[in-house]
Amino acid sequence: MLPDYFLVIIRSVMAAFSLLIFTRVLGKKQISQLNFFEYVLGITVGSIAASMSTNLANRALAEYVGLITWVFLVLFLEVIAQKNRKLAKLITGEPIILIENGKIMEDRLAIARYSFDDLVEQLREKDVFSLSDVEFAVLETDGSLSVLKKSQVQPLTPKDLNLSTEYQGLSIELISEGQIIKQNLQQIEKDEEWLLGELKSRRISLEQVAYGAIDTSGRIYLDLYKDEGIKIIDASDYEGPN
Repeated sequence: MLPDYFLVIIRSVMAAFSLLIFTRVLGKKQISQLNFFEYVLGITVGSIAASMSTNLANRALAEYVGLITWVFLVLFLEVIAQKNRKLAKLITGEPIILIENGKIMEDRLAIARYSFDDLVEQLREKDVFSLSDVEFAVLETDGSLSVLKKSQVQPLTPKDLNLSTEYQGLSIELISEGQIIKQNLQQIEKDEEWLLGELKSRRISLEQVAYGAIDTSGRIYLDLYKDEGIKIIDASDYEGPN
């Protein structure tokens, strides 16, 4: 018969890999994006997995079946909810407008069990320090607060001033911890020789670079080791995304 500690290791590995597979099946969400139902699911599944790892008094198979049942029940409900709005509302709830047209809706605060202190705190997290600046505030199903400021206090944008702007896309990582990321070089239709040439012309060696990325205008951002600082260089012949 296997020692208890060996059984715990085997069952822990099974639980860990099971959770990894199930989280991939259910999709990725940040903790802040989970609604109440998903939050409870996470706690329950985690508890079952922990019990399966260390509770040797229970059969691992029975707890594993319970784990699978919970996960696939939630997966089934989410698939149905995507096609049935009423069920989706029942499971995830609905957003609640707490401030409408600049007026605090006290009855909806009561429904959401939200105090004025809760509301003011959430507004401060959105860099809003005066209720008079708010046109709409919506309590989302994940508990976060979405805020629309009044037009008078919103910052000006280039569009407001009829100014044209250059395209700005995502930067592409080229170097990580002194290693060239070849597939990303291929994405911008360049090779290692081109990148090393850009570094050499600025008297920078690859070994000096902790992180490097290129933006859509051809600027290469370099973070150097040993507190040598940050350098930004212009790639000589980079034409941006095709």
